[in-house]
Amino acid sequence: MGFAAGVGFANFDMLFSGIPRLPKEGEEIYAEHFETALGGGIATTLINLKRLNSDVRIVTFLGKDIYSAFIESELRRYGVEYVNVYEGNQIPVNITAAMITQKDRTFMSYHDPIEITAAQKNMILEQLQDADVIDMHEGFLDVYREIRRNGHAKFIFDTGWTEDMSVDKYREYLELADYYLPNQPEALKMTGTGTVEQAADVLGQFFDDVVIKLDKEGCFYKNMRTAETMVISPMRGVKAVDSTGAGDSFMSGFIYGLMHGAQIPECIAYGNVTGGACVQGVGCLTNYVTEPELLRKASEIRIEKKRLVSA
Repeated sequence: MGFAAGVGFANFDMLFSGIPRLPKEGEEIYAEHFETALGGGIATTLINLKRLNSDVRIVTFLGKDIYSAFIESELRRYGVEYVNVYEGNQIPVNITAAMITQKDRTFMSYHDPIEITAAQKNMILEQLQDADVIDMHEGFLDVYREIRRNGHAKFIFDTGWTEDMSVDKYREYLELADYYLPNQPEALKMTGTGTVEQAADVLGQFFDDVVIKLDKEGCFYKNMRTAETMVISPMRGVKAVDSTGAGDSFMSGFIYGLMHGAQIPECIAYGNVTGGACVQGVGCLTNYVTEPELLRKASEIRIEKKRLVSA
């Protein structure tokens, strides 16, 4: 078994929780709890994968600011291999204030715009080209193309929600990826369709294995080669507290399955466990499973062959 890797900008999160409601303009509300933490994205996926006894490598952008220093100290604390390819004086880290209410969460974010140079792309290519699995992120298409031409890696893509997401916008990433892991709203928005099955048919133009996360309902899977449709149930007994990082955590379980030669429904079951564990704590990395817990909990997940009807 080799290693999983990815490149992306790190996230510094300030988490305010225990909030009855969001403040109106001019108001100040005190939260019951506050903490700083690594945010979602590449770090969440690969740290959780490291917790599952898998080798990982994070390529990221860290400056001379206090937020970058915090990210670096956290990466060292979690014991993951990382490479910094940034040497400038700006703030390359995404800084986010997350306010978590009983109903949902809201964010305010900032980072300095960073131009990725040819030299940095060469450094990224050198670090990623021998990986077995690569967690794809927007902005590094040239690197992924070069690896695809000369490497053996499997590419996993997850866009996250944007108002302008569409197949046309992400076509080049979809054409390169081996797997795309959207949730239901993202899949419908991306494909411009009204049901999960319709979205699956559109995504099936790019992928033999279509995966769409259904939140507390589990995960939809369609094998385009056989037209077989399945719903993989969620992990049992999940009491959701905060969904921040759930998608990134799902990916860690999915990648774990790929690295161990599992069939796609089993990879999804692993993802349902790692994603389900994440939402039971505040922040992206607070709650997680060990490898023995993952294997035990995944064995309890139902894989049902059926037709899904969704609106």
